[in-house]
Amino acid sequence: MTLLKKQWLLGVAVLLLLTMAACGGNDSDTGTSGDNDSETESNEPVTLSLLVGNQTVLDGIEAVAEEIEELYNIRTDIELRPGGSEGDNLVKTRLATGDMTDLLAYNSGSLFKALNPEEYFVDLSGEEFTHNLEDVYTEAVSVGDAIYGIPSTSAAAGGLLYNRAVYEELGLEVPTTWDEFLENNDIINEAGITPVIASYRDTWTSQLLFLADFYNIHSIDPDFADNFTNNEAKIADTPLALRSFEKLQELLERGHFNNEQSSTGYEDALAMLAHGEAAHYPMHTFPLAEIRNTFPDEIDNIGFFGLPGDDPDNHGITLWLPDGIYVNKDSEHAEEAKQWIEYFVSEEGLTTYMSVMQADGPYMVSGVDLPEDSYEAVKEMVPYIDEGKAAPALEFISPLKGPNLEQITVEVGLGMVTPEEAAINYDRDVERQAQQLNLEGWE
Repeated sequence: MTLLKKQWLLGVAVLLLLTMAACGGNDSDTGTSGDNDSETESNEPVTLSLLVGNQTVLDGIEAVAEEIEELYNIRTDIELRPGGSEGDNLVKTRLATGDMTDLLAYNSGSLFKALNPEEYFVDLSGEEFTHNLEDVYTEAVSVGDAIYGIPSTSAAAGGLLYNRAVYEELGLEVPTTWDEFLENNDIINEAGITPVIASYRDTWTSQLLFLADFYNIHSIDPDFADNFTNNEAKIADTPLALRSFEKLQELLERGHFNNEQSSTGYEDALAMLAHGEAAHYPMHTFPLAEIRNTFPDEIDNIGFFGLPGDDPDNHGITLWLPDGIYVNKDSEHAEEAKQWIEYFVSEEGLTTYMSVMQADGPYMVSGVDLPEDSYEAVKEMVPYIDEGKAAPALEFISPLKGPNLEQITVEVGLGMVTPEEAAINYDRDVERQAQQLNLEGWE
């Protein structure tokens, strides 16, 4: 064989080998090796972002999130937002700019409905797990027939957290009328203890007394919420509603508030109450978990009673429904987000949640009872509910809650405006909101 022929045959052989190698490489890319790459990619966890208020105690959410990661390979990245109007504005801005997290924990009721839920959140009404939610809660996270959220916590009650040790030391009984409450405060004042905490540095806390007084309105005038919504009743023209502003003024004028109200914050207030430096804090029961975590030796000294009205036989509480957890309609992981919230309200998820979080009140999922190790404050709440002396806060049965309420209640609490002026200002605030929501009767 000539040298030229040998070289030609060698070239053909090399070409064949290169061709086979190339074919083998293609098979590998689309065959076993490709499957391994796909399997690796499928095992990569999905990460969901969740925006929650910075007053939220995260133990329960984090415990359930850990289980969700183990079961479904879905991680949860939790972001915190401010409370009050600052937090409301941040949520609205992030929604409007398309910068919202996959999941949002936010108010139910009027503040949620003011976000235009149809535009921003996934309708969950077709999901089986929504059938287990209590009707009163479903209404607070619905617009029309669409359901948008699940409860992020237990419900809470609004009224007065109080220091049981102070009451025992001074021989006081829980008041059932406003006059009895003022009398208790006078005795507490004489003992050198602050009767009532005003924590106006965190302005959102200033509105709690006004809002917690709603049971005393609703129990006497059950149509007030509908009339208020339909522009047929005003705060300024309804003596029962105006009374809520007047109570703030009375506490100020009788010297029942702490000094330096404007520089006292929410966390300061919890410390004052836990240590017995103050006797009462107008608040809902959501802070109980924070008190337990920060002052574990004092949590059993924290009690609760409803904000008193004028009838000792009609002493009740105002219920705060839980924040909702909502799925961002623009999320790239909306299906995983729905899987997340389905597990959160499942029996397994709630069991995990309750294993690390004591309830602030009743749960809004059917068939879930309060555990025996509930806070003392929650145990004091139960008789009100059992006797039917409880009503949802106005913001959960009306879409109206003026955004400037917390500034208005600060002004009353500091003596800057009269209750009558505050009521007129708040009615104007509500009117602007109703027009923005295009409610009938507010043209």
